[in-house]
Amino acid sequence: MTGTFVLGSRTVKRLGYGAMQLAGPGVFGPPKDHDAALAVLREAVAAGVNHIDTSDFYGPHVTNRLIREALHPYPDDLVIVTKIGARRGQDASWIPAFSRDELRQAVHDNLRNLGLDVLDVVNLRAIFSVHGPAEGSIEAPLTVLADLQQQGLVRHIGLSNVTPTQLAEGRRLCEIVCVQNHYNLAHRADDAMIDGLARDGIAYVPYFPLGGFSPLQSSILSDVAQRVGTTPMKVALAWLLRRAPNILLIPGTSSVAHLRQNLSAAELDLPDDALTALDGA
Repeated sequence: MTGTFVLGSRTVKRLGYGAMQLAGPGVFGPPKDHDAALAVLREAVAAGVNHIDTSDFYGPHVTNRLIREALHPYPDDLVIVTKIGARRGQDASWIPAFSRDELRQAVHDNLRNLGLDVLDVVNLRAIFSVHGPAEGSIEAPLTVLADLQQQGLVRHIGLSNVTPTQLAEGRRLCEIVCVQNHYNLAHRADDAMIDGLARDGIAYVPYFPLGGFSPLQSSILSDVAQRVGTTPMKVALAWLLRRAPNILLIPGTSSVAHLRQNLSAAELDLPDDALTALDGA
């Protein structure tokens, strides 16, 4: 059901894995169970996942080092996508990190902690507001990232947490291969953006596909899940896979059992009446 989609110069399966939840509480500090974190990563790849999303500000430095420990040397088909544009305070706060030096340091930190010579895809995360996308020019930081691409340290560039205006600005400056924004069954502000990117063959990667720190709650979702005999979360993932062909999913978990449940959403075929009900949620 899921198929594949092009991400930069690579073809990936549409159901991937997001590593954020492997860090400690609040995406800060080490995991509570180091071996369990490694097991999740290894199980994901063994199950056929070839797209892993991470960042060196998860932890910080925690998830990238776990990925390297669990999977290096990496399978030839594995695409690791990271993001830059923030750093963590000692109090676990999220702080914009847009200066030339901070962006360059972030790319080099990702390379070192992942054990790579070049990063497949780097998303520039625009943090102008802690409450989601906010307007502001991304030309200066994106130009720095494009320079690092010219140096051969980055293959492809994506954007995260951006508005339509910022996406248009970014596409004028360099090739953008993916957009990673907040989107799920209940949070659908990017409907028009997704359709436009699909027409242009550009991947859209929803973060918080299952609601994030507050799991999705919807009576329609629960009703559909009960009708097809599965969990609401599995239905939410299956709906996203049907929403548009360019959507790549990166649901995160720190549990092997939960990982297997998420991946099984690829096999869930939702009937048309269920899709109609969910589309109207």
